Amino acid sequence: MPVKYLHTMVRVKDLEKTMAFFNLLGLREIRRRDDEGGRFSLIFMAAEGDEDCPVELTYNWDGDDALPDDSRHFGHLAYSVPNIYEMCQHLMDNGVTINRPPRDGNMAFVRSPDNISVELLQDGDALPPAEPWKSMENTGHW
Repeated sequence: MPVKYLHTMVRVKDLEKTMAFFNLLGLREIRRRDDEGGRFSLIFMAAEGDEDCPVELTYNWDGDDALPDDSRHFGHLAYSVPNIYEMCQHLMDNGVTINRPPRDGNMAFVRSPDNISVELLQDGDALPPAEPWKSMENTGHW
């Protein structure tokens, strides 16, 4: 029986900060559902051309005490980027910590404001190792 991927859902504590983070990655809101009775919002965000592979941000209006401090148990989201160095510099310029720098010109990890681990992968072949990335240490966990 065939299946079709629909989305990845993550719970968020600060919807505005989280949406701003995913905007920095190039994702845009493609649909939203605000449920007055259930007091929650579902915001679907995707990169241009990947609208069939969205991230669903679930935001509970009255807070979410059940949300763990470290969402690592779910794994990570992964996105390919045309130039990993340019993306990491863009994120750093906007206050995002690069937890695992792209020392190999191929892979980096960052975290959203809700501690969601996001893997960035160079599209195609790895770029040649370059400074400041190749000597940058890991920060925190990823």
